[in-house]
Amino acid sequence: MSKINIVLLEPEIPSNTGNIGRTCVATGSRLHLIEPLGFRLNEKALKRAGMDYWKDLDVTTYVDYEDFLEKNPGAKIYMATTKAAKVYTEVSYEPDCFIMFGKESAGIPEEILVKHPDTAVRIPMMGETRSLNLANSVAIILYEALRQNDFGQMQLQGHLRNYEWR
Repeated sequence: MSKINIVLLEPEIPSNTGNIGRTCVATGSRLHLIEPLGFRLNEKALKRAGMDYWKDLDVTTYVDYEDFLEKNPGAKIYMATTKAAKVYTEVSYEPDCFIMFGKESAGIPEEILVKHPDTAVRIPMMGETRSLNLANSVAIILYEALRQNDFGQMQLQGHLRNYEWR
């Protein structure tokens, strides 16, 4: 079964990673964490943000970016960055693609971005806004990738399906 892959390059804030983990569980997506991390994976803040979903998360950690590339050869990687020319809705996401996000304080390093100009994507923003919250950015782009793939294995919750609007 194909899954969208979310990649966090050196995430710094445990609550963001916890929230992203929860989103990955809810969408059937895989989470990839590239070290160094700005926290320990057993931190209470991480677990609290992911709530009781963390145990159900499909998560893999890597010692560095090169380790990630070695263990995922041929991966189609989209790079989420404020520096991209393309908007995130202007690309076609494959069912098993990887969507990479950089650390909260600096994003994806320039030396990585220059190697992937055709797969760099951005979220439009007003004025001089520097960036959106990492967990929000992941949710925005992940749900677009899922929408393009007919939401994969996700389905509408049964109790909502028969709801009568009044």
